[in-house]
Formats: sequence, C-alpha cells, structure tokens
Amino acid sequence: MKTKHLLPLVAALLLGSATAAPFTMTVLHTDDLHGHLDPVKVGENTYGGYSRQTTLIKQYAASDTNPVVLSGGDTFQGTLFYNVYQGLADVLFMNFQGYQAMAVGNHEFDNGPAALAKFAQKAKFPLLASNLDVSAEPLLKDLVKPYAVLNVGGEKIGVIGAVTPDLPLISSPGPNVKMIELMTGIRNSADALKAQGINKVVLVSHLGYTVEQQVAATVPGIDLIVGGHSHTLLGTFDNKDFPKSEGPYPTIVNNPDGNKTLLVAAWEWGKVLGRIKVTFDEAGAVTAWEGNPIPVTKDIAEDDTSRRMIETLSVPIASLRRQVIGNTGTGLNGGREIVRQRESTMANVLADAALSAGKQAGAELAFVNGGGVRASIDKGPITFEEAITVQPFGNSLSIVDLTGAQIKAALEHGVATWSENKGQFLHVSKGVTYTFDLSQPAGNRVTSVTVNGQPLDSGKTYKVAMNNFTAGGGDGFTMFKDAKRLDTGTLDVDILVNYLKANPTLDAQNEGRIIIVNEPKK
Repeated sequence: MKTKHLLPLVAALLLGSATAAPFTMTVLHTDDLHGHLDPVKVGENTYGGYSRQTTLIKQYAASDTNPVVLSGGDTFQGTLFYNVYQGLADVLFMNFQGYQAMAVGNHEFDNGPAALAKFAQKAKFPLLASNLDVSAEPLLKDLVKPYAVLNVGGEKIGVIGAVTPDLPLISSPGPNVKMIELMTGIRNSADALKAQGINKVVLVSHLGYTVEQQVAATVPGIDLIVGGHSHTLLGTFDNKDFPKSEGPYPTIVNNPDGNKTLLVAAWEWGKVLGRIKVTFDEAGAVTAWEGNPIPVTKDIAEDDTSRRMIETLSVPIASLRRQVIGNTGTGLNGGREIVRQRESTMANVLADAALSAGKQAGAELAFVNGGGVRASIDKGPITFEEAITVQPFGNSLSIVDLTGAQIKAALEHGVATWSENKGQFLHVSKGVTYTFDLSQPAGNRVTSVTVNGQPLDSGKTYKVAMNNFTAGGGDGFTMFKDAKRLDTGTLDVDILVNYLKANPTLDAQNEGRIIIVNEPKK
C-alpha cells in the first residue's frame, strides 16, 4: 500500500525534473554612464556618482531574487576621467560592482579599436554586439561576442548584445570592423540560444528606445530589452528635478512569438539605477514584472571603497579641473533636448569658436552638429573641466569647401529627422540664419538661408569650418565626403578654451539664427 502511494510521487518528481519551474530574476541596469564617476547636478540637487551607485547595487544584489547586473553601453567619453583613463577607470568600478554583461556602445569606439580592446581585456564580464563582425580586427577578435550565457540561480539566461547601425557614421570603429544587418544579427543569436534549449533571453541594447521597440516587435524570443543610446528616462517619478518620462517602465511590446517583451532603460550618467523583477513561466514566457528606476540621490551613503578609488583616480586631474578659463553671466544651454532640435546658446558659442579658429584658413561660416554638444555650462566661472565635458571627443577642426547647394543639402539633412532628436541637427555661426518648415516633407523643409545678410548662392563656393567627424561624413553628411578639405589638427576642446579666453565674459542669448515654422504642438 505504501509502495502504491509512492509511485505517483516518484512519477511527479521524475516529470518535474524534465520541466522547468517558474523562475524569477531581478535585473539591475545602467546605460550611457559616459565616464561620470562623480555625481552631476540636476536642478537643485546632485544625482549619480559611482560610489553611491555601488552602494545601491550591493544592497539590491544582496536582497533581490536572482540579481543580474547589466549595461546598455556607452561607458566611454564625457568627462576628464575618460580623457585621462580611456575607460580603464570605469572598468575598475564595473568589475567591483559585479556587472555580468555589457552592450558595446558607439562611444566605445571613439578612440578606435585599441582603447576598447584595453577595456575589454580588463573587464570581468563579456562585451556583446550581435550585429558586429570583429573577426578581421586583430585587436578585438575574441573580445566582442554576439551573445553570452549566464548562470543565474541555476537557470541559463541568454544575453544578446546590439549596437546602433549608425556606428560607422558616428564613431571610429576602423576599416576592419564590419556591420551585420541589425535584425539578422539579433535573430541569429536568438536562434543559437534557442538551439541550446535556452528560453529566457535578454537583449542588452545600444540601439535607442525607438529601434528597440522595432526589435521587440520583429525578432522572436526576446523577453527583456535593457536599453541605451537614446538617454531615455522611463518610469514614474515624484521628483521636480527630473524631466518628463518618455514612457512606462517597462514599456511592453507584443513579440512575434506571442509573448510580451519588456523594454527598460536607465536614462543617463548614472542618475538612476534601473531595477526590474521579472517572472517567467515553465516555457520561458514573461508572466509578471515589477520595478522602476531608483534615483541615485545625495541621501544614499557612498560606498567607502569606491569613494577612496575615486579620490585616488582624481589626483592626476585635480589641477586641470580647477583652471578657470572664462565666465558666463547667463549660462550656456546645451541640453540634449534643445541642441538636437533648435537654437542653443551653447551651440552658438561652439559655432562661433569654430569660425574664429578657422578664419586664418579662410572660413566664412561654421557648422556644429547637435550630437557634438554634450553639456550645458552653468552661470558663473567656466572651468577647463566644464569645457571638456561640453567637447569631450578629441575631434579636430576641418575647413571644407562647399557650394551653396551642398550647404542647403546639409541643412536639409540636419532637419530631416527633427522629431527623432538626432545628432545631425546643425547649428550655425553668427551671421548665418536658416528657416525650416516642419509641415513640409523631409528633404524639402529649408525655406531660406542667409550668409552675412545675403541669400545663400547655390553656385558659390564657401569655406565652412566644422569638426573632422562631420567633415568626414559622420552623422550621415555624405554630401561632404568628396569636398575639398583642410584638416587643421586643432582639437575641439582647445578651440572652445581659446575662444573662452579671448572672450572672457559671455552673456549669450538666442539670436534667431534658426527659425522653425509650423512646429507641432505638444
């Protein structure tokens, strides 16, 4: 009798061993840190900082169910820490904080494959990009993988990476790094994981919020997307310092496999820490979720080891930080939401600085791409650190001979994706104005352009100052590629510093250089 009753129990145990039980894990995530080891000011308060972030990650990693720490990419570029350490300061903290995978971002290639290779060699976690082929690049071969398999609480979790297809246009991967069509690359990795019997898949993405939604609706088998690239704030916050959220956290998209894909992102610069708890059923489908990004506020105690690491890393750059190179009585607005859509006082200063630096070579006007303006400058003294935060890329000045027709085409390209807040939006130097009409189709929006009070002459050749990234066709400015060009070698930060020293007090105001007609009402 006892044996009879044991048989169903034994059978159930045997069957249970062949069928996975429901599984819950918690993903802690960041993206677009851009070398911000120190906290940054938002409104009246400071947010972020690696020592506060370490405290939060350690706290939740200890208390949450099956924690996983992931990055959506762009750890490189943006502060003096990056200029001095080329990402190696950041990887120290990422290792210490226990990251388990990272998407390769476009800025990871700003100093070519060599800097990324040094970072990857130090990283104790895989760097992922399923749409990159690095097999012909000896410095990166075997250091960037399409996907990885993590063991989380006894479950195998597939993690796929992806980087923006714009990479060759907006960074410097070099001739040996090849792009794979985005959906094909992700799908190939998802299929490979499925063939291994892995049914819980995360995409660490440096694609941006819009493209990530397209991926979720196109590629089967993706359960969670940890986003980056678009600096997107998702979630609900009772915080007057934060801008309006761009969507819910998570954003839910119906996947082609009939299940739901969750999209999350953690804004920028470590101001928040993403945290989402996800439950999967026996078949690997997402059945439940909860979470919201956690503001990394000044009330969070600093991790002592991290604080001491930052203090040590700060020693070589302390004197650079303190150098005062100018003053602004008004502040200079370089906010991302401004510089990618409309006139900006910070961008005006950068364009005027480029024109001033290029005048010896005959420059008559200057362009600055919105994506090249990385920060604002507060009212008061301007330090070298602030200048390099605005201009962190190490680009140099080029003087390009362009016809009026090419200039018009460039301005059209700059406003073609106006609603998408892309970096190709162009700012112009003093004496230049242009008007564009958003009721017209892309390619036919620029209605007037003047240079020094005269209408742009489509047949005349003008000498235009711009950074070498834009001059080389970056951000899709293909109309510049075959133009006659003089590369001066003068660095962008030096151009700004020299201009600030020559104009020690800047009381900049918008001047009507860029006029928008028929802007949609929000």
